[in-house]
Amino acid sequence: MHIGSWSLPNRVFVAPMAGVTDRPYRKLCKKLGAGYAVSEMAASNPQLWDSVKTSRRLNHDGEIDPIAVQIAGSDPDMMAEAAVFNVRKGARIIDINMGCPVKKVCNVASGSALLRDENQIVRILTSVVQACKPLDVPVTLKTRTGWDHQSKNVLRVAQLAQDIGISALTLHGRTRCDHYKGEAEYDTIREVKQALDIPVIANGDIDSPEKALYVLQYTQADAIMIGRAAQGRPWIFREIAHYLDTGTHLAPPSYGELRSCLLDHLEDHYQFYGEYTGVRTARKHIGWYLGHLDDASHWLPGIQQTVSTREQTRVIEQWFDCYPPNQPFKA
Repeated sequence: MHIGSWSLPNRVFVAPMAGVTDRPYRKLCKKLGAGYAVSEMAASNPQLWDSVKTSRRLNHDGEIDPIAVQIAGSDPDMMAEAAVFNVRKGARIIDINMGCPVKKVCNVASGSALLRDENQIVRILTSVVQACKPLDVPVTLKTRTGWDHQSKNVLRVAQLAQDIGISALTLHGRTRCDHYKGEAEYDTIREVKQALDIPVIANGDIDSPEKALYVLQYTQADAIMIGRAAQGRPWIFREIAHYLDTGTHLAPPSYGELRSCLLDHLEDHYQFYGEYTGVRTARKHIGWYLGHLDDASHWLPGIQQTVSTREQTRVIEQWFDCYPPNQPFKA
């Protein structure tokens, strides 16, 4: 699997997710088998580049190449400027967001709202590709099948993108109006793959090794991208990569391994965000890791109500002390 001149170790990728795929999470997923990870959506508006949120999203210290940054916006010149700015900050691949269904993004004619204006799509893609070409930085596109089921136009958009010089296309098999409901349209992904020469990455509802193999075989996509199924389960990437290579399943992580994984993740998370923000933004990750357990309702609220990183860590360690380290964890 290649994107531009970059050769990737496997074809199991991390989807960009706002508020989730920050630097600590991307590093963890790559450590646990992801072949590629795309950053959270970064604003194209220069007025926001100095904000705390955007500054964190532009921090790639210690991250394994190729560093891929997703940018979002509706102005072609601004998007091109944002692409160059992120390349100077360390990006080696630029990804354009044309799939976010969130209302506040679509209300400013960004994200998946662009699917309603193919002329603007052409202007944005052309502007970004031309800005990145002299820097030898490939540009990729992540999109959906259309705005709604009455106006699915991804095949035209995909062909336009290839003609303009987009290096790879990630397709979430839903329309904007679907948000995350219903079943992913693997037939549409298959149709797009058949029409293109550039790599196509399938995204949507991939939550197990068996599902990953099915999607790859059915759509003939070059790779798969996993989002929600990796929340609290970052080892899913090695599970899928191993299954695709061998046809066999890896053993689930033990409680001891989960303890190390979660606590290492939290330590990196705390260092990245600081005490106040770190302890609060860690809560969602802790819930994803542990919230599905039968007795979670009894002890998870106590963990989630802690207001210091030290106390949050202490309570989690006490919980793990109740389980033998070698016992398999029921993910």
